Amino acid sequence: MATGSIRVDGNTLLLGEGVHVRFIRTLRLPESGTHALPPNMGEFPLRRVEDYPDTVPGEWLAKGGVMLPVYLREAMWLSFGGTREPAALQVGVGKVCAVSGERWSGRLARDPQNYVVLPRQPWLDGINSGDGTVRQFVAVPLGLGATVEGQVTGEETTGGVQLQAFPLGPQALERWREAERARLLPPPPPAPGGGGLYGGPPAPPGGFGGFGGYGAQAPMRAAAPAAPGAAAPAAPAAAPAMGLGVGGSMRQEVYRDDRALSAWAPEPAARVFVHLVTPPAWRRITGEEPPPSPVDRAAYTRAGLPWFDYYDESGHDLPPPGTLGQVKPVGDWLGDDHTPWTPPTPHQITPLGPHPRPGEPVRDGDW
Repeated sequence: MATGSIRVDGNTLLLGEGVHVRFIRTLRLPESGTHALPPNMGEFPLRRVEDYPDTVPGEWLAKGGVMLPVYLREAMWLSFGGTREPAALQVGVGKVCAVSGERWSGRLARDPQNYVVLPRQPWLDGINSGDGTVRQFVAVPLGLGATVEGQVTGEETTGGVQLQAFPLGPQALERWREAERARLLPPPPPAPGGGGLYGGPPAPPGGFGGFGGYGAQAPMRAAAPAAPGAAAPAAPAAAPAMGLGVGGSMRQEVYRDDRALSAWAPEPAARVFVHLVTPPAWRRITGEEPPPSPVDRAAYTRAGLPWFDYYDESGHDLPPPGTLGQVKPVGDWLGDDHTPWTPPTPHQITPLGPHPRPGEPVRDGDW
């Protein structure tokens, strides 16, 4: 894997020639019921593991990649905004596919589909639970059996998040680019007299390139107000291992790929391991303060701040994978969630529709 194929630009992870991934802090949902999309509470900071060779555990250096700080039971979602050209992105949680529930694979598969299609998929908030829903990503320590990894494989040895991006193959990519160039040409002048089928205004762009299509920029969920309000690095030490379990259910489709599997390149353009770090370990490793603890969700809703609902009528939701459908929420291991819950009123739910500078390269490793 070429080291130049993964970069960090601010808090954005750049994979290959154009896949953008950001890790977004958000409100943790109740583990009962199905909810609207929670808000953007700011980005998780990203740091390259190789920049801290004296303070990160040796096994992290071997895996390479990046790291981010996360609190126990904190929720997150992955934003793909800024991705322009089509890509197939595999998302692993402890090397279990968040889309298919199968063990991590270095190859794309269709039955069941083990990737999301960008930029058609604007974000991913959790594991695919089918029927237009996902179960929220929630951070938990390894060793309790609460992670998706532990429940699906029976062991917890990996943790973290794994990403692998495949571009279109050369011929399919050139066809897509030709279609995009044709779509972006200025419309012909109206026929004399105007009006009617041939003289009226041009139709709005659609299909692969326009609003709702594969060339459209992913919509952005508005950022919410941040929650109110460093020790010197120590010698390398073992850090608490963190992984992702699941929380509440929300309305979000994971879209079926409508291209032939052969359209995608046989080899990935980039892959990366994302280490999840507890706040105390983050301070020790980086010398930086982690972000403040997550916002109270009831206070957020009582303040009248927005939740979101996303719908793309041209997309088709993937069916629920059997393994992921059996994953239990983290509350079954960590105890009931007693955080108050105030459901948002209908006027607080904002409907959304489908509508960079490189940094230093990130070193991949053996995982």
